[in-house]
Amino acid sequence: MTRSIRKIVTGIRAAGLAFASATLAVLLWLSQPKRQTAVASSKPNVIVILADDLGYGDTSVYGSKIIRTPNIDALAASGTRFTAGYVTNPVCAPSRAGLMTGRYQQRYGYEFNPNGRDKTSGMSLNEITLAQILKSAGYATGAIGKWHLGQPDGYYPSDRGFDYFFGMAGGGTDYIVDPAPGDEFIGPGGEDIKVPAGGISAMPEGVQLKSVLERIRAKSPITRNHQLVSVKDYLTDALSDEAVDFINRNQERPFFLYLAQHVPHAPLQAPKKYIERYQNVQDPYKRVYAAMVSALDDSVGDVIATLKKDGLYENTIVIFLSDNGCAGYVYGACSNAPLSGFKRWLLEGGVRIPFIVSWPGHLPANRVDTRQISSLDILPTAVAVAHAKLPADRVYDGVNLLPYLTGANRGVPNPRLFWRDGVDFAMRDANLKLWLADIAPQGAKAYDEPETVVERSKGKRIVPSVGPEGEHVMLFDLTKDIAESHNLAATDPSDVSRIKAEISRWNKTLVKPMWPESKHSTVDYDGERLRLFY
Repeated sequence: MTRSIRKIVTGIRAAGLAFASATLAVLLWLSQPKRQTAVASSKPNVIVILADDLGYGDTSVYGSKIIRTPNIDALAASGTRFTAGYVTNPVCAPSRAGLMTGRYQQRYGYEFNPNGRDKTSGMSLNEITLAQILKSAGYATGAIGKWHLGQPDGYYPSDRGFDYFFGMAGGGTDYIVDPAPGDEFIGPGGEDIKVPAGGISAMPEGVQLKSVLERIRAKSPITRNHQLVSVKDYLTDALSDEAVDFINRNQERPFFLYLAQHVPHAPLQAPKKYIERYQNVQDPYKRVYAAMVSALDDSVGDVIATLKKDGLYENTIVIFLSDNGCAGYVYGACSNAPLSGFKRWLLEGGVRIPFIVSWPGHLPANRVDTRQISSLDILPTAVAVAHAKLPADRVYDGVNLLPYLTGANRGVPNPRLFWRDGVDFAMRDANLKLWLADIAPQGAKAYDEPETVVERSKGKRIVPSVGPEGEHVMLFDLTKDIAESHNLAATDPSDVSRIKAEISRWNKTLVKPMWPESKHSTVDYDGERLRLFY
């Protein structure tokens, strides 16, 4: 209580205890900081939590029978869970570029994962990020976790609108650098590695776990604003702690937090405390993967608990999604059910992802929405929440979701969505989905395996072009066939022609890729052997 309030209270005591008590309560309320009220009326906080390779069916709220995700489930209950949420690409970096700019990444050449050879292979410096827009609107901005949009000066997160960055600027790393007893790993050859009571030194001869960890960590180190740091904790937990700290540090001003967790991307590694939650799961791949998703769920819980503790819960919009579907090369550990395909594929399993939007007190709770939305919508939605303005010098492909979330607009946010990976195209047109895939050359072997195997198998990198076998045309009706198992192309040629024409018109608005594909793999689907470029 301030000195002046004490004088007033002393003076009114003679007027009666009841009156004095009531006056004291009012004065105490008036003396409280007004930050929450002022901020809530003008600049809500924005948090985007991005998982890495999380399967459509890998949370309990999206149907998993193995993995328990109470915090993600609670987030869905507090807002809207979309069943037709999409990203712009079935692999990490291009998908993240589309999210961060609100524009199809093919508009500026970020079509494939960076090839690792070109040191300037980052997102075009002509692009304006969500962080830059919100920073110009007075927001504190923080990126924590995986960036994958450029590492050199100019491309690094702190050069793209973020005040603070902690994580890996590259595409991946290990989760544990100092394995402890009870930790479990899936090795590069699929071997199940359990750290015994005696630690690494007690492991059987021939298990080169430590050298594998050191090699991978050296490839994509952890940095804090360009400075190399050593992380001893499980990486997922360390990133969660950083997110909590960022929220606590920025209570007094509006903030944008981009928490891009690395889990459950390979390599599959989990510490004892998460492994113990799934001791009943006999399959080692599913056990370690479930433990990693459980760590992700704890991270979501930590963020929400911090918002509540700091009094920011109802003044923060939280968006949760994955950068693409789960991978087909993690030994059956994950699930995109009921969808077909995996990461790298333009089938639904590659690009349809868990997508939750929560803003308690401002948007309806406990809703399930079947309309198709896109990660492209995150930027214009966040800009609207922040009462900021979109730059007027470029095309934005996403839409502001707020009217759709409140019920003011009952239409479909994105009746048409497009994808391009080299010479492979796809489009969702209302309930129809067309996929035009390159047919692999005669004699090509099918493989969609761990990255190291793919790289050895394919040899020289190539610029994608339609092969001599031409393209395979697939048309699916997603309302009747969500698994994309019944190709209607032969029976609905008019729809094929119409959607092809739409793809052709869209393709003319794009530019050539800034670099060749980083990798490709060959898969069997719908009776053909197809090539996937990424």
